Amino acid sequence: MRDYAEITAFLGEWGPFQKMIFFLLSASIFPNGFCGLSIVFVGDIPEHRCLIPGNLNLSEAWLNRTIPLEQERGKLQHSQCRRYRLDVIRNLSATFADPGSINMSEVEQEPCLDGWEYSKDQYISTIVSEWNLVCDNDWKGPFVMSIFFVGVLSGSFISGQLSDRFGRKLTMFGTMAVQTVFSMLQAFSPNWETFCILNFLVGLGQISNLVAAFVLGSELLGTSIRIVFSTLGTCISFAIGYMALPLVAYFIRSWQMLLLFLSLAGLLYIPLWWFIPESPRWLLINGRVQEAEAILCQIAKKNGVTPPEVFFNDLELEDMKARSKQSHSIIHLFKTRNIRAITVILFLVWMILTVQYFGLSLNTTNLHGDDYLNCFISAAVEVPAYVAAWLFLRRFSRRFSLSGSLLLGGLALFFIQPIPSNFSAISTILVMIGKLGIATAFCMVYVYTAELYPTVVRNMGLGVNSMASRLGSIISPYVFFLDVYSEFLPYILMGSLTVFSAFLVLFLPETLNVPLPETIDQMQKIKRFKRRSTDRNQYRFSKNGAAGETNMVISKGEEV
Repeated sequence: MRDYAEITAFLGEWGPFQKMIFFLLSASIFPNGFCGLSIVFVGDIPEHRCLIPGNLNLSEAWLNRTIPLEQERGKLQHSQCRRYRLDVIRNLSATFADPGSINMSEVEQEPCLDGWEYSKDQYISTIVSEWNLVCDNDWKGPFVMSIFFVGVLSGSFISGQLSDRFGRKLTMFGTMAVQTVFSMLQAFSPNWETFCILNFLVGLGQISNLVAAFVLGSELLGTSIRIVFSTLGTCISFAIGYMALPLVAYFIRSWQMLLLFLSLAGLLYIPLWWFIPESPRWLLINGRVQEAEAILCQIAKKNGVTPPEVFFNDLELEDMKARSKQSHSIIHLFKTRNIRAITVILFLVWMILTVQYFGLSLNTTNLHGDDYLNCFISAAVEVPAYVAAWLFLRRFSRRFSLSGSLLLGGLALFFIQPIPSNFSAISTILVMIGKLGIATAFCMVYVYTAELYPTVVRNMGLGVNSMASRLGSIISPYVFFLDVYSEFLPYILMGSLTVFSAFLVLFLPETLNVPLPETIDQMQKIKRFKRRSTDRNQYRFSKNGAAGETNMVISKGEEV
């Protein structure tokens, strides 16, 4: 019985049609990197201090002393959330012309009752300065990004169902429209609450668009092109979009105008509707045979090949429909001890990977040096990371390649702590090396996970681990809040977790040059570290036939 791949083999692997689909679907991922991390600049925190009303008529000397100095990260700087009580300052300024003669440590302090003033050196405005998301409300900034990832999590649940029900093409363009429209509406948000709701919907559309494009590409492209599409295609397109973000943000310093410009990029993809077809495989599964055959004829025409007179016989159509109706529940991912261990390990690895990836990506504006340059470099290191992932997947062990990438990323972050503060450039380089290792691992884990799970639960396994990654992304905006305890604590935590995940991967079986399993029983067994026998003396007893005595014979490496 021929399967779909054998039936459509006459189309070839890399004809003009496949090349067009490869580049168009890869290009459709561009807005995910272009818009998905816009919060790096839209939600950045400008320098700020308590607003001092102008009706106090204070001299310049007294105005400079209204904000107390605080020790933060080993540096003495003006408080961002406290000021001296203005009624006391008014009375003191009327009595003493020189504030230097007053012991200000004895003056009572108060919060910023009149709001804040924000530096305009870098931004005209951000959502932080727009809605005062500082001090007691500083949790609202990371929450904006977390609610985006909650939308991504929700999109992960529904994207597969939408794609199976309404088709790959309609889902891809429909969710791309959701991402574009709601991102555009965000620019006109009247308050923080509305911005959060719209950010949830943007996240929901973004992941659904990406998944639909990935599935459509996997079904339209041949087997030999799929790994290239999933690494050099989709991932590098995301990285290029990510690299373009700081370039645009450098010239647009208002958060409303930046969001509006980024969202308008989605309109450029409307013409792709007439170039990207529906998946023939999906059409066949849903009984739309004539439409599927018409698309296959169009592909054959573009590739310059002659299609057969009959594509599918009735028996082959029934077999494809029967395979599509095979159902498994999430319980099958924990059915046996082997698949349960693999699922738990992958769940932890995916979650840790996502915490590190988005934690490092969102923190680029807090690194030493220029914010825009740091963000660009953080995006640019992903290009060699994805190329490296492609090379590793082609030639080397999946298990050791993934573990080595994680180990590189983890150790680079872990060793930031000993770097002296006056060598900040070295710390930034280590962060970028960490990002390189994490991005390489992130790209490889998709392919490795798909190869570990059998066909009957492969999509479900990827979905569950994708859900784990979304849980990690929800946590990631808060990781760097730990720097209130120690400047290096976030890096130590992320480095330790990444090294831990590198060792976890070593327990997984190898999949390089191994046929994909079809059933759960065909899955490879998880690795176990067996304890080898040492040079201890072990004993056995034998009977002396001549004297009838029982002698103890000593042997090594032999069990009783």
